[in-house]
Amino acid sequence: MTESEPLVTAAQMRALEGAEIASGRVSGWTLMERAGAGIVEAILRAWPAFAARPHSAVVLCGPGNNGGDGFVVARRLYGRGWRVRVLHWGAREKMSEDAQAAHDRWAALGPVEPMEPGRIAGLEADLFVDAIFGTGLTREVPDIVRAALVAARGAADAAGGRLVAVDMPSWFSSDSGAHLGGGARARFDLVAAVRPMKLGQFTGDLPNDVARVAPVEIGLPEPDGAVRLLGPPRGMAKRAGTHVHKYTHGHALVLAGGAGRTGAARLAARAALRVGAGLVTVGAPGPALAECAAQLTAVMLREVGDGAALEAALEDRRLSALCLGPGLGVDDRGAGLVEVALASGRPAVLDADALTLIADPARGLFRRLHGGCLLTPHMGEFARLFPDLADRVRTEATQGFSRADAAREAAARAGCAVLLKGADTVVAEPEGRVALNAALYERAAPWLATAGAGDVLSGLAAGLMARGFAPAEAGGAAAWLHVAAARRVGPGLVAEDLPEALPAVLAALER
Repeated sequence: MTESEPLVTAAQMRALEGAEIASGRVSGWTLMERAGAGIVEAILRAWPAFAARPHSAVVLCGPGNNGGDGFVVARRLYGRGWRVRVLHWGAREKMSEDAQAAHDRWAALGPVEPMEPGRIAGLEADLFVDAIFGTGLTREVPDIVRAALVAARGAADAAGGRLVAVDMPSWFSSDSGAHLGGGARARFDLVAAVRPMKLGQFTGDLPNDVARVAPVEIGLPEPDGAVRLLGPPRGMAKRAGTHVHKYTHGHALVLAGGAGRTGAARLAARAALRVGAGLVTVGAPGPALAECAAQLTAVMLREVGDGAALEAALEDRRLSALCLGPGLGVDDRGAGLVEVALASGRPAVLDADALTLIADPARGLFRRLHGGCLLTPHMGEFARLFPDLADRVRTEATQGFSRADAAREAAARAGCAVLLKGADTVVAEPEGRVALNAALYERAAPWLATAGAGDVLSGLAAGLMARGFAPAEAGGAAAWLHVAAARRVGPGLVAEDLPEALPAVLAALER
């Protein structure tokens, strides 16, 4: 996959294909042929043994253009000497002109059998291909489709074969990744994803049932307004020169909670320093200074007992970014610090306890958010801040409402960037731009599900904002680096490992 890969909705894909066809630059048939050929190549790349000699395949074709792609796949495999059986669900005369042509070209080579789940269960093949439904599904699939996919998975397992989806597994929303198959489940060994790839391939339920996704190029241009799949961040290297010094790279202030509750802030501070902030200070109340001093060396320490003390600290204009929330506390002291931080207008990462305080309508803090803020909620915190949007993710995902949609609306409402954490982390800007960092498939990092990992993420974002990165840019880069550091450590990871893995990650980016 490319850096900053666009991820589209079904509507965006239809508009893109329609515009290209209407312009005369390409025909629908050409796109279908390219898709089928590319899907076959993706399968052969995934399993080189399939390329070494002919095997056997069962292709399940549906009533739309996804089914047309399936007929092309069948014909291309047959042309390589494979033994191919095609099972079709739907009426040929109701298919599009291009899909009918694909159907007929296959029918000149072999039979088109009816798609009967009982028949599928008894078949032996090395490869089963799901080309029943593609993009745009917003309802539960019919019983026959559920039964067919379950049967195909069972038959593949019995034969030691593979189950591959053409563009989308047939029972998932291409917009939200929501599962539309009721209680039926089946694991797919590969999704051959026609470019532009779909948002639903990287969010929601779908990644839990798919081993990997491989892009298939068919020559469509990049769309406008798509969610972007984040790649390695640029601009991580520090500037060099005779006039550069530590303050050139910014000064981050991380505000800590009381005695016995400073660990989260110290994790964030260490991460901010590792990611390149020139200076990092932990601001803690008096009773917590000793425990912080015992744990900090390169990170500096300052007493910040309340809002007035923070106001005094912020008289130093060299403090270029703030981080509030990890271990902060949700008492009046915490609220006072958040209030002063927001009133200062300084760039600020707001996480954990700070989000809880902002979500409390009695505090009146939400309306003080500004464009220099980055909110970093997990879904539970997001639900406290934006309960209606969280409810829509839960209740409207089957109609295509995604975490990306929710984050986009939240950022517009808050007037600042929102980073919605998860394996499918979404970063949204108030102007509507959205990016997604996927800790999925070959970049999965399950070890990040550990205490303190979110505090490190907040520190990474704060360190980058101290260096001058805009909030959404800092959030996206921090999310990518967070996963890269976790993958470098691997099993057994604890949060303290993440900042220490970062130098190797940053060095690799500079090579």
